[in-house]
Amino acid sequence: MNEENKPKRSWRTTTTGALAIVASLIPAAIALLDGNPATVVDWNAIGIVIMGLLTGGGLIAARDNGVTSQNVKALEESK
Repeated sequence: MNEENKPKRSWRTTTTGALAIVASLIPAAIALLDGNPATVVDWNAIGIVIMGLLTGGGLIAARDNGVTSQNVKALEESK
């Protein structure tokens, strides 16, 4: 894809999505890397991580309210 055909990203939602993913992974990484062999799987925490990843992915794919369809080069409807 060349530069003129590449869609522009909504930096606000992309940044928020990336932060949501990082924020959901930090507690899991701390528990995984705590060095305590007695640490057990917390299934509630796994659910939180999954929801954080889905939320972050949705925000990365989303478009800001201030960004028009023309700015992101949305496909025009066929006539």
